[in-house]
Amino acid sequence: QVQLVESGGGLVQSGGSLRLSCAASGSIFSINAMGWYRQAPGKQRELVAAVTSGGSTNYADSVKGRFTISRDNAKNTVYLQMNSLKPEDTAVFYCNAEIWEHGRSWSNYWGQGTQVTVSS
Repeated sequence: QVQLVESGGGLVQSGGSLRLSCAASGSIFSINAMGWYRQAPGKQRELVAAVTSGGSTNYADSVKGRFTISRDNAKNTVYLQMNSLKPEDTAVFYCNAEIWEHGRSWSNYWGQGTQVTVSS
């Protein structure tokens, strides 16, 4: 069974920084794109940032210049460095990955979510 396990969320003051990590484990043959989504109360889940297996990245306009996504392919891990955090960044952040599990085909997986709260 493939699992995505997130860590690094928490409470931070406005202007502060947090680093999220998400490690994929299980019977993994290959990982394509990995990304981070977030969902604030009463809002739809939205893409924050994504990175391909080749290292190409894309970001939501609201986080450009403040957040940086990266990945360590050897560790099957994706990171999200979040700087200059704002109260409007408060949300549950979810890791997402497109993974080829041994004996199966490409499937989309989600982590359990980690809470990020930014106080003003």
